[in-house]
Amino acid sequence: MALTPEELPILRGLSDDHRREIMETTLLHVVPAGSLLFEQGDLPNFQIVVMSGSVQLFGRSTKGREVLVEVVSPPDLIIPAAVVTGAPYLMRGKVPEPSTFLLIPARTFRELVTSDLTLANALIGSLATQFRRMVRQIKNLKLRSAVQRVGCYLLMLSERQGTPDRAVLPYEKNLIASELGITRESFSRVLSGLEAHGIRIDGQTIWIDDAERLAKECVPDPLIDDHELGPGMPD
Repeated sequence: MALTPEELPILRGLSDDHRREIMETTLLHVVPAGSLLFEQGDLPNFQIVVMSGSVQLFGRSTKGREVLVEVVSPPDLIIPAAVVTGAPYLMRGKVPEPSTFLLIPARTFRELVTSDLTLANALIGSLATQFRRMVRQIKNLKLRSAVQRVGCYLLMLSERQGTPDRAVLPYEKNLIASELGITRESFSRVLSGLEAHGIRIDGQTIWIDDAERLAKECVPDPLIDDHELGPGMPD
């Protein structure tokens, strides 16, 4: 179910005048699955807020190699650092499922950030959460083996989904492998190897028969794996 603008943490606490100013210039944008939301190198025209669905953020090399960097879900902001600085996007945004976005004109957003302390504080909170999320990702990529990354990903996914005995992969295995910094082939090999440590593979569903054994093999770390949320940002 899509959020309403009034439910967005970024708009809570605004003065009536500032909320009215935002809503008078804001667009509600419904996007079909498979759409390209923006290209790497584009200048942001809007501060995009995810109302429903999700956005996959990809980094692309000059030779066309592409990796999944992050998946953004409601009610997060899409790359606010680019919007507030007026700098080009460092990633491209693709929409993997039918999604709804609130589009706040970038100029309006920047002006209100400088004049409304509540909005400025909400933006700082969003930026801080995204920064810490990125640091966790970098630690995951640099400090762990492929086996540890995949095992901890499965444990974290099962916890988020509320199903301790299984984890349903949320998108294609090649994208998950890209997000974890390994190839599709390596991801499959690691999954097969982890069958000796308490899992069973059934298509997109990974059954976790022995979570304790899996945890012993991949060594979860709360300073990497905990899903940290900003103020007022529900999972």
